[in-house]
Amino acid sequence: MDGILNVYKPQDMTSHDVVAIMRRVLGIKKIGHTGTLDPMATGVLPVCAGRATKIIEYLDTDLKEYVCRAKLGVRTDTGDVWGKTLSEEEPYGVTKEAVEDALGAFHGTVMQKPPMYSAVKVNGKRLYEYARAGKDVEVKARPVYIEKAVLTDFDDKKREFGFRVTCGKGTYIRTICTEIGEAIGCGAVMSALERTKSGMFSIESAVPVDKLREMSVGEIEKLMVLSWEPLFGFGEFDLDEEHSVRFLNGQKLPVREIKRLDAPKSGKYENFYKVFGRIDGKREFLGTGETIFDGKVLKTDKVFYVR
Repeated sequence: MDGILNVYKPQDMTSHDVVAIMRRVLGIKKIGHTGTLDPMATGVLPVCAGRATKIIEYLDTDLKEYVCRAKLGVRTDTGDVWGKTLSEEEPYGVTKEAVEDALGAFHGTVMQKPPMYSAVKVNGKRLYEYARAGKDVEVKARPVYIEKAVLTDFDDKKREFGFRVTCGKGTYIRTICTEIGEAIGCGAVMSALERTKSGMFSIESAVPVDKLREMSVGEIEKLMVLSWEPLFGFGEFDLDEEHSVRFLNGQKLPVREIKRLDAPKSGKYENFYKVFGRIDGKREFLGTGETIFDGKVLKTDKVFYVR
């Protein structure tokens, strides 16, 4: 079984828990997820099965969309409402315009310091290990990409606001909440988070874990996306039988000898291609390839086809 399933992760469950459940339901071990969601977060979690696990590293660069709620006037050690409260105050005089202005700073490439309760490693240890041990460690800010952040509502009575953000890998939404709180002077923490999109996968088609538990393997397989479908930023080559065999054997192919159907989009994988070919007269997805030597040669990156 090979493919990608758009799973809806519930609250109080880790991303690894979802993988463990899918291993039991599908009866296979080779399963992985793309883009970890915190236990208290909900939403889209693409799960790859079989040979589709090979594309996980490619999907890490996909933009993701989140809907977040934040509580004003609170500071915690984790940056969310589930942590230990460090301080609490009334957010007197805080306006919708002030929150909107603070949120406006989160656009393009920004420097962000990961929260202490996170899986980021410093000197070989994860930050949450230092935090749980009560140890201080220097955490350096790093660049993250935020395409768009928009305020969706502001509730003065409940001391809450909501926003929608589209961002790249490694962006901590909790940190956006705490930085907004510091910018307006009263503190703020995340109170709810839902991932609504991850690359081509959206919340509308995400299947709840509990529903998947009740389905047969055949029913679940029908919901799976083919391994190559999420690679919409890649270009595409179409090989004849001879070049297909050479590609599968890891031989480099002169681009002038093969048929290019589409060019890749710019970005990290701007030289990468989905490679289709013919095996015994049938068109198959062979794998992914990368062009080298100024685009003159195609070399094999990952092989997906198995006879």
